[in-house]
Amino acid sequence: MSDRYEIRFAGSGGQGVILASVIVGEAAALFEEGWNSVQSQSYGPEARGGSCKAEVVISRGEIDYPKAVSPDLQVILTQKACDEYAANTKPGGIVVLDDFFVTELPKVDAEIIHLPIVRTAKEKLGRELVTNMVALGVAARVLEKKGFLKPQAVKQAVLGRVPKGTEELNAKAFDEGYTMAE
Repeated sequence: MSDRYEIRFAGSGGQGVILASVIVGEAAALFEEGWNSVQSQSYGPEARGGSCKAEVVISRGEIDYPKAVSPDLQVILTQKACDEYAANTKPGGIVVLDDFFVTELPKVDAEIIHLPIVRTAKEKLGRELVTNMVALGVAARVLEKKGFLKPQAVKQAVLGRVPKGTEELNAKAFDEGYTMAE
């Protein structure tokens, strides 16, 4: 396992990619003593619908550069974000794509995982608003397989961050994503 792991969530404003990255960063602190994390974000001037990306760098040592240069894991929720960011994936990395909004798969030296993230939020949970939690569940499973985070730490961070009264819905969305990625 490397000492530095870079994660990028990308999509459009309103999909909750920033919150998802914040939660992963917080979960890293809960995972194991000695891990550091830093989160950064970038988005267009539009409140909703504009391009958006958020990154988390997890490291055992000091983090000298807070941005993802060549993400080990990317979770991408729109075609525009896929076209813009997929090529930056670290060779041999993983790209998780939503199958509703991302219809043209990138040609990259990485494992592509194409899943019904948005459709699961809309159809199984009845709220597209929890797309980010479904995506986070998928990411948690991938990170667990790579030995970086325990899903319980991610779920604990989820429950500490979501608005009061929505914990059950968000936990269910997280579980759906986690199960989908198995």
